[in-house]
Amino acid sequence: MNKTKDTKDAVSERGVGTKKIPGHIVINDKKNSKAKWYVVHTTSGHEVRVAETLRQRVETMNLKDSIFEILVPTQDRVVIRGGKKATVKEKIFPGYMLVKMILDDPTWLAVRTTPGITGFVGAGSKPTPLSEKEVDNIQKFVSAPAKRFKTKFSVGEAVKITDGPFSDFLGTIDDIDEEKGKVKVLVSIFGRETPVELDFLQIAKA
Repeated sequence: MNKTKDTKDAVSERGVGTKKIPGHIVINDKKNSKAKWYVVHTTSGHEVRVAETLRQRVETMNLKDSIFEILVPTQDRVVIRGGKKATVKEKIFPGYMLVKMILDDPTWLAVRTTPGITGFVGAGSKPTPLSEKEVDNIQKFVSAPAKRFKTKFSVGEAVKITDGPFSDFLGTIDDIDEEKGKVKVLVSIFGRETPVELDFLQIAKA
């Protein structure tokens, strides 16, 4: 996964109803039965920037009645930074974004020639639209994200306990539960290795 961030990119944050979804650009909220969601390849790490570039092109080329929405699906992730928990937006599909549009020659050309877009996802040379079920699943995932922990620790790694009754003890990570932000660390107590459950914030790299 490309670590490049584009958190400084300016992008509209409009979503369905009153809920805002970061990375969701609504160009035209009129319903059109001919419009379908398509997936396009983008430069990984620059999805939001590419989405904004496409929005500008749609307005410049007067295609607002043919290209309706652009979505860079993201989910909340809880990460540990500097010993503190922080919530960040993490892309669900790095290197991809979704475009709701009526596919014809002008819209295909507008999307395909946007800087940062390398092509549509589809069978052969023909873009394949997502099914309604696929779109619903993605939108539910985005609008009701499950917060999870993400850490740079790994099983078998030597760590130092920084808090609690075993503070300053050295141990080895035996198990990691990213969902709960917990780790089991094998600590030598009275000459025996004993598993101790700790929070991510209670350990540091040895």
